[in-house]
Amino acid sequence: MPLTSPRRSALVDQVIAQLRNQITTGEWPVGSRIPTEPELVELMGVARNTVREAVRALAHNGLLDIRQGSGTYVIATSELAGVMHRRFAGADPRHIAELRSTLESSAARLAAERRTARDLVQLDALLARREEAWSGGEAEPFIAADVALHMAVVAASHNDVLIELYADLGDLVADWLRTDVGTELDPASHLDHARLIEAIRRGDGDAAASEAAGYPFVCLAKEERRPAGVTAAGD
Repeated sequence: MPLTSPRRSALVDQVIAQLRNQITTGEWPVGSRIPTEPELVELMGVARNTVREAVRALAHNGLLDIRQGSGTYVIATSELAGVMHRRFAGADPRHIAELRSTLESSAARLAAERRTARDLVQLDALLARREEAWSGGEAEPFIAADVALHMAVVAASHNDVLIELYADLGDLVADWLRTDVGTELDPASHLDHARLIEAIRRGDGDAAASEAAGYPFVCLAKEERRPAGVTAAGD
């Protein structure tokens, strides 16, 4: 005898699919608080217990974080990203920097070899957006723009496996950047990414790989220089 009726199980699965779709399409971006349980009940026209079960399932899979007294927040955009978030969130910062350096330098080298004219247009636009966000002085818009540029470099590698892997790491990358950047932008810590994009444009794989490989360690050095007792956003 099944523990739940097929009809109820199917309804919960439908709600899970709808909630997951809101997350994966970016309607509910990482870091955002999803509607409250009563609001979801009204929006979806299902019972409270069904909504609660669906939310708990997505929390168990690592997409949502239920915070008592605060609400439920999106923390990842896929189950694999959720697993990575749980597994690596407390990892040694140097190991994180080494992982980023390895992946991003390999992607940059491939991008220099394989980039298309459309890729270059996208990279130029995202580089300009990153600089504009930096000039704006707000940390979160800059982090979003920086992650988007790094994602575009990886996309220009045209390696589907690498692209998927980096996409699943994207939420963690944003968390790491949040730690690096802090709550306020420091002019002394600005990393110019123009040389990376220019190396990709020239088709210079060695230069592109070298530029990309160094960025995570510059961020790490900044983190290690932070005075004792002083934490950045996300610490």
